[in-house]
Amino acid sequence: MTDQRNHPTNQPKRKQTTLIAGTVLAVIGAGIAFQATRATESRAGQEPGTARTNVSNKPLAHVNGKPITEQDVANECLQRYGKEVLDNLINRVLIQQECLRKGVVVTENEVLQEITRISKRFGLDTPTWYKMLQAERGLSPLQYQRDVIWPMLALKKLAGTQVKVTKQMMQKAYMDTYGPKARVKMIMLDNHRHAMEVWDKARKQPTEFASLAQEHSVEPNSKALGGAVPPIRRYTGAHEKVREAAFAMRTPGEVSPVIQVGLSTFVIMKFEGFTEKVEHDLKDVQPKLYEELQEQETQRLVAETFQNLRNSAQIQNMLTGESTTQANPVARANEANGVRQTGYSRPAQPPRR
Repeated sequence: MTDQRNHPTNQPKRKQTTLIAGTVLAVIGAGIAFQATRATESRAGQEPGTARTNVSNKPLAHVNGKPITEQDVANECLQRYGKEVLDNLINRVLIQQECLRKGVVVTENEVLQEITRISKRFGLDTPTWYKMLQAERGLSPLQYQRDVIWPMLALKKLAGTQVKVTKQMMQKAYMDTYGPKARVKMIMLDNHRHAMEVWDKARKQPTEFASLAQEHSVEPNSKALGGAVPPIRRYTGAHEKVREAAFAMRTPGEVSPVIQVGLSTFVIMKFEGFTEKVEHDLKDVQPKLYEELQEQETQRLVAETFQNLRNSAQIQNMLTGESTTQANPVARANEANGVRQTGYSRPAQPPRR
């Protein structure tokens, strides 16, 4: 949904969300192996496609004398999770191949140092940080190292570009953080015809917008709150079309047109007014804004680097029957402007393990 950095209940978790469920997990998915520099530590960096155990017909359970074997369980797992796991393995191979090609190595020490740095930013020691990740995100220390920190560091090295923060970026960040924000209620739908029907009802009876959200919205968090979402920022957080529509409205109770923000994602908003801007001297908040901009630009470069890897790869997926060759410029442009840019795609779920 929208950028939740200003929502009262989400304020303490603002940077955590960026670090834990940001670009790396959203773009790559999960399952990228942590490449330890020591070959003996295979539990942290196992080669793609290397099975830990051989699947056999060994019984794992008996039901009234009928065995359920390892092979039965493997087949069931393949049917349920095969596509997701295979996609993760494909992504793992892409990054590992590129690291090998460019001689990029992320050491175990670099990973641990990064985790220490992040935990200190939140005033926590590393063991406490790990416990919080386990409780809030279901990530074990090893999963966090290999699925979040290692790919982030690897892709940052592969990007090889120094982040530049300009004066204009600082001014925009100041307005984005401390300037007025649009307060709206929102309905998200996954079918255009249905969206038009709901929009017609909302336009005729804007006072019933909350009920319509509870009845029709496909986004569970705001649906339960009658369409309530955190205030929308001017420059970041939400999809560009959503931001433009939110700041174009002026009259409380006004209902936006149907806004398409993905291939099958449509948004309707009801305007409720603007928040008051918060007065701060730019010099006082500049260090904090600079750090946040560096983080945002780093994530953008990481996402761009990984997308380029995907675009240039030749992938044959025999499980799904899909295959890709090097994308042409038009296809690349279409993909770059597709669902991945929508701030209102359905919330990413934690990776299944």
